[in-house]
Amino acid sequence: MVNWPSNYDDPWTLAGSVSRTGVCLHSGQVTEVHLCPSRKPGIHLSWMDSKDPPITLHPSQVRDTPLCTSLEVGGRRLSMVEHLLAAIAGCGITHVQIVASGGEVPLLDGSSIEWVEAIEEAGLQHAPTLAKKTLPLEKPLVLNRGSSVVAVTPAEKFSLVGLIDFPYRPIGKQMFSVILTPEVFVKEIAPARTFGFLDQVEELRETGLIRGGTLDNALVCDGEKWINPPLRFADEPIRHKLLDLIGDLALVGFPKAQVLVYRGSHGLHSDLASELHKHSSNFAKDS
Repeated sequence: MVNWPSNYDDPWTLAGSVSRTGVCLHSGQVTEVHLCPSRKPGIHLSWMDSKDPPITLHPSQVRDTPLCTSLEVGGRRLSMVEHLLAAIAGCGITHVQIVASGGEVPLLDGSSIEWVEAIEEAGLQHAPTLAKKTLPLEKPLVLNRGSSVVAVTPAEKFSLVGLIDFPYRPIGKQMFSVILTPEVFVKEIAPARTFGFLDQVEELRETGLIRGGTLDNALVCDGEKWINPPLRFADEPIRHKLLDLIGDLALVGFPKAQVLVYRGSHGLHSDLASELHKHSSNFAKDS
């Protein structure tokens, strides 16, 4: 058993390498991902079919993609990265190398828990170099995309408040709040699976999406009930929304702030990451 870090203040890397193979949500292909220790701070990406050195991931590499987060790195694209990045950042890992076999990260069970189990299998050790510091937020920040809103307020610790409002009866209105630590992430957020709606499946598949989606890797709602219960939490959908947010903030770092998000989306999360990165860059210039 891993003793998870008590907070996000110290630098951590893996004690060994570990890999997972699985079906990809959108392409339906089978791909493999290796996670390896790193002496350099940050999250670094390389490819199994290339001898090029790893590239350090950066918020500017994020691309808007339907129903997932993608990265464009060295002229190649890696999609569906949010659950993997959530596990890395949520567990407190600050130094790691990702080695990917294809253009999409496998979905596994639709949550981050199998990535957490992979990290647990590899073990954690203190990283040999310092991690990038998370700079304090000096004033509140509010962003929106249509009716989706995120508000960030300076605070002593990183905390999350998520709210969703769906017309489907099994979901309806949900709220979940948490002061995040690695242990809390592992127990309360990581097991929450992605979810979808039966009346959208055919349309999405016609556009080339969710070809690898099954009842084993996503919760599916038909409007009146979940067709593949049981849920892991009564409010599993909002917890998964916060999981996505954590993954989308992984490349910029967790702010010393309370982040409240209503009807979050990958696009809105990306906007927030860009603003936080801009704030950090300006703060560094002024210091």
